[in-house]
Amino acid sequence: MNTAPPSLQNTRRGLAVLVPLLLVLLAACARVPEPRLFPHAPNDITARTEALLPADVILLGEQHDAAEHQDIQRQVIEYLAVRGRLAAVALEMAEAGTSTAALKSNSTQLQVQAALGWNNKSWPWAAYGPAVMAAVKAGVPVLGANLPAAQMREAMADSRLDQPLPGPALKAQQQLIRIGHCGLLPEDRISPMTRIQIARDIRMARTVQQAALPGKTAVLLAGSGHVNRTLGVPQHLPPGLNAKAVQLRAGPATSAPDARQEAESLAAFDVVWPTPAVPEQDYCASLKEKPGAK
Repeated sequence: MNTAPPSLQNTRRGLAVLVPLLLVLLAACARVPEPRLFPHAPNDITARTEALLPADVILLGEQHDAAEHQDIQRQVIEYLAVRGRLAAVALEMAEAGTSTAALKSNSTQLQVQAALGWNNKSWPWAAYGPAVMAAVKAGVPVLGANLPAAQMREAMADSRLDQPLPGPALKAQQQLIRIGHCGLLPEDRISPMTRIQIARDIRMARTVQQAALPGKTAVLLAGSGHVNRTLGVPQHLPPGLNAKAVQLRAGPATSAPDARQEAESLAAFDVVWPTPAVPEQDYCASLKEKPGAK
């Protein structure tokens, strides 16, 4: 989420870690295909990417605080670009309506950031810049895909956004909002904030759908919750669009991961690419210590 206030920016990372746990809520209500699990190997991105093709869209779902995930994104983009198979790159990290399409392939990083309205505080350019610049240098447009901040208030009040997800998925999404805000969000704010999340997924889906080109592949870079087939962007794509959802999964960092792995096995991804664990952090601790917190 690229427009969270400073006090909630860290919860975005915590949410990416907690998403798989909430998916167990859906297990009793829907049969979800089990994803294929690729064992971690540092030099097999070529094979992993090729195994996803052909695809109109590849949805790369990252954990925002896992640096290796951003490096994998760069490698996938470079692989497709070098072969002339990259249609466009869409970003959760920039607002819809922004684009590098008018830039030249030799544009500077500053020019690219300006074109995308880049928010370095929320999304460190050092992490995402290499993947973005790989597309720009290949002459491939990079598109902002997230819901513009100016439209969030309207989304919060739009009750029609309660309808696109099936009931169990909507409840799971609402629970994710509770956890992502560390249990501090008043209950009457849960539905409005959930609508924003759904509106973001809808906007990202429209962006990648419009970016798709015959014989090529558009790539979406987003948090893993956004690319989940049960909850996120795939729910809003047309049936005829061949989209592959990839979960980049860091960890687990604990020595007893059975419950978490069981929950993740229910996640609706076409494939899981494991990466080394990153240290788990309690992003909610500092918020709960503030005056006025529950």
